[in-house]
Formats: sequence, C-alpha cells, structure tokens
Amino acid sequence: MKSRQHSVTRRDFLKATACGVLGGIVALNAPRGVAAPASSGARSRAALVKGDTRAENIFKALKMIEGDIRKGLAKKKRVVIKPNMVGTNTQLCASHADCLEGILEFLKPVVKDEIIIAESPGGSPAAEGYSNYGYYRLKKKYNVKFLDLDEEPFTVRSVIDERFYPRPVRFSRLLLDPGTYIISSAVFKTHDRVVVTLSLKNIVVGAAIKDRGFRWGQGGRGKKNDKPIIHGGRANEGINYNIFMLAEKLHPDLAVIDGFQGMERNGPMGGTPVDHKVAVASADWLAADRIAVELMGFDFAKIGYLSFSAQRGLGQGDLNKIEVLGERVEDHIRKYRPHDNVERQYKWIEGPHALNRRATNPHFSQVA
Repeated sequence: MKSRQHSVTRRDFLKATACGVLGGIVALNAPRGVAAPASSGARSRAALVKGDTRAENIFKALKMIEGDIRKGLAKKKRVVIKPNMVGTNTQLCASHADCLEGILEFLKPVVKDEIIIAESPGGSPAAEGYSNYGYYRLKKKYNVKFLDLDEEPFTVRSVIDERFYPRPVRFSRLLLDPGTYIISSAVFKTHDRVVVTLSLKNIVVGAAIKDRGFRWGQGGRGKKNDKPIIHGGRANEGINYNIFMLAEKLHPDLAVIDGFQGMERNGPMGGTPVDHKVAVASADWLAADRIAVELMGFDFAKIGYLSFSAQRGLGQGDLNKIEVLGERVEDHIRKYRPHDNVERQYKWIEGPHALNRRATNPHFSQVA
C-alpha cells in the first residue's frame, strides 16, 4: 500500500517502528476500578518522539509505553478518546485527524471492542468539528463511534467562584465513570487563562457540558454553557484551583500530546503555529504535561493547576523522576511565546490570593 500524506497505513507504522505488533486482546470487562494516583516519590515513564509524520510520531510514542497502556486497559470496560476541540473550524486549535489515526492504529490489535471518540467543543456542536477536521474518514479503517457529550447523560459536581461559593456544573457521566479508559488527545498550546493547556485541561473543561445545540452568538438552540463556570469568576480567579480539585476524579488514563505543530501567542484559539514535530505520551498524565511544559520553555512552577497537582501527588511532576523513553527533553526545547496577557495570569499564582494559598492545604474541603 502507498502512504498518503494525511493517512498512514498500518504497514507504514510497522515499517517505521521496525517491530511487529504484539498479539493478544485486552479484556475490557474486568472489574471496575480506579488506579491510585502516583505519589510524588514514584517514578513514571513517558515517551518523547520527534519525526516528520504526525501519525507515526504518535504511534511510535505509544509503542514505547505499550506495557503501561495494556495494564491500564485491563481494568476498564470501554475506551474513549477525547480530542481537544475548543473550536470547530480552526484546525490549529484542535486535535488533528492524523493524531487520532496514530492512536487508533496502535489500539487496533489491542482493543477488540468499539472505541468511542467523544467531545463537547467550546461553543458549537461536536459534529461540526468532526466533519470540518476530517474525523469521519477514520470510520473507514477503524471500529469507532462518534458522540457529542452534550447529548449524553451528565452528573452535577461543584466548583468555586471568586467568593468561594459553590457553583454547580454538569459533567459528562461517561468521562466520570471509573470503567472508562480515557485517552486525552491534546495539543501543545498556550492559553489565555492558565498559561498552557495540555492533557489534563482537555479532559476537565471538555467534560463540562452545555445545552444540546448551544452555539456562541446567534443561531443555537441551547441557552446554557457550563464550561465558563470552571473559570472561577469574571477574572478567572478560581480556574487553577478548580481544575486542580477536579483532577483527582477527572483525568486521563493515557495522555497523548501532539506537538507536531503547536500553538504559541494568543492560544487556545487565536495563536500562531510552531513547527515542533514532537509527540509525548504517558500513562501518567502529569508526567506527560510536565514534559510538554518543559518542551514549550515555560516555568512549571507558574502553571498553577499543574503545580498544585504535583504538590498533591496526583502524578509525577519532577523531571528527575520521570524515565523519558526516546528523545532527550533538553534536545527539543522551544521557547513558545506566551499569551499577551500572561503577566496577568501569573499574578493569580505568584500573588497572595486566597485561592492559590489554599490550593494544596489538606484542611480545605474539596467541593468537587
């Protein structure tokens, strides 16, 4: 078979990796359970790949940590890939179909059941993004089903606003189900509220739903979008705290972060491209996000929600305790230009604001 620029065949993957795909099928009907979060002292493994083809980068990274992935899958009932689709008509802001193809190609011999691709975009129906970004072509090669999380059952959880008042938010029941193996297909992007957005934020904010048919501006059927509530106030005072608190129960089981073409400056929607040509994958989502932050040239201590998560031991945030397979992190660092308002974002982390002082205080009750 011939390889197309935007569709890499399985034979191409096998040739690129110079190894066969391990046989066997993972049973997804094992008893339900949630893996315990990694302590701050535990070592984690992550893969870092650099190459000239997006899908092959993803495939190679996943092959490097195949054992970790199989262990996680054995405890779950279903597999859900959650793309990052903050908008539905700007490719740079969203997961590329080739990235999803790399994930699906890896899973093809591993998972026998139907794989779900599920999303709740920021301000429009998921089907628009699936169509605009060419996701539906994946149905021709893989056993996948597409869902709009806004049309699925939800569960209500609470976050806080700038006054520390609890605010109810509707979250996808599918992503909260401990029987779901969640794959976060994220993108290297700067952000206008939390400096960078990677695998964790893709899941937490993406799991918050909106009314069916909601659309920013005119023309939508729905009236309410719960995603902005997570921002924790008009000036985003509580956003880092809320993402951190939700992370304990709402996080990826597998982080896949595509940096083939990242976004700098005014992300997550209006930034400019960075041709980085890297991919990061790990069964420890915090380890993956930690590596991505380093590759983007940012100070991890200033990424509030990730720094809080590391202090709480929700994963491994110490680069010295992450076994990086493949490329060396220091060889591929790029200085992404931050959002224009980054100094304002840093104030909520460096300043004396109560939300950040309390974030890692074990005596502060969890409202999530």
